[in-house]
Amino acid sequence: MNEMTLTINNISPFVVNLSAKSNWFFIRVESNDGCAGYGEGTLYGWEKLQLAYLEQLSASVIGQPVEQALVRLRVQPASPRGLVANSIISALEQALTDVRARSTGQPLYATLGAPQRTRVRMYANINRRTEDRTPQGFVASARDAVAQGYEAIKIAPFDGVVPDLGRAESRARIDAGIERIYATREAIGPDVDLLVDCHWRFDETTTASVLGELERAKLFWFECPISESPENYPALARLRSLAHRLGTRLAGAEQQIGVPGFRPFIEGGLLDIVMPDVKYAGGYAEMLRIAALCERAGVAFSPHNPTGPVCTMASLHVCALAPSFLILEHQVGESPLYYEVLRGGHPALVEGCFQLSNAPGLGIDLNVEVMRAHPYRPLSSVRDRRLG
Repeated sequence: MNEMTLTINNISPFVVNLSAKSNWFFIRVESNDGCAGYGEGTLYGWEKLQLAYLEQLSASVIGQPVEQALVRLRVQPASPRGLVANSIISALEQALTDVRARSTGQPLYATLGAPQRTRVRMYANINRRTEDRTPQGFVASARDAVAQGYEAIKIAPFDGVVPDLGRAESRARIDAGIERIYATREAIGPDVDLLVDCHWRFDETTTASVLGELERAKLFWFECPISESPENYPALARLRSLAHRLGTRLAGAEQQIGVPGFRPFIEGGLLDIVMPDVKYAGGYAEMLRIAALCERAGVAFSPHNPTGPVCTMASLHVCALAPSFLILEHQVGESPLYYEVLRGGHPALVEGCFQLSNAPGLGIDLNVEVMRAHPYRPLSSVRDRRLG
């Protein structure tokens, strides 16, 4: 079938519950040639608003040519609808790009450009599966991930730290986080990279202090220490310089939207590594525009990927094409549903890397029966926009 005649027949959302704190949000698009493509827009706690916006947006694109819809689906960093709308736009862009690739019989990355690599280095995010938050719990979880073959581990150890950093209890929680980090470093040894995510819990002064206390941990990177709002740009630049003096790097920007959202961090010297998320940043096309900006500025590109299997596969295709790619996140062990929901093989981890599939499109399908068996449930809390 001529590509320009490919049209959108149907759009279906699937909200899949995997725990009291997590729902995945998938979109399935069916085209007039019988293909189905998938996108992910997981945004914990906002599923009802996402469904409402998808219903509104679907009415304007069903029946339209895929290519025409892809041109129209651009995220808006200043949209009053925020991450809710941009997550749906990003997920729908993913699904349409997948449909287009499947209609040609090619792997998705091959329809977007010339691959830079077919093996993608991964790190294990062990935070959400580590229910035992003692240092021993982190140690057990990290050792298990290393035993699975991961050569880099990320933790988010600063539980309960709040903006009022002057309180003694906050200092105690910071000390507990530092203890978790050093216990994890000792457990995994010096040859496994250790990444630390702070979820914007600190101010500049506290970040500087914590970075100094962690110098001996030899961190691969230090992620999202302070709010990334414009008034903090000078502080981020100073913290980046401090991190360099202490032998590590500063990462972040996982919630930014589109090239305009990332430009200050990339061109302004604020971060060493940016972490665009295909679920929010605009889908494949915008992720690759961001990657091109990174290449020109000499900034590393490391997508944020702490959610479901569609996001993992989509991110792999992006990473195959990004010249300044560094390493990709993989949420490890949160739920067996990660694999149960899949139809088609998930990449195996070999020497710390996932190998890209040559199967058409995304390379996987989703099992509709499994998704329907785990329907949406309200979550115990909206996690304060802390998405990793």
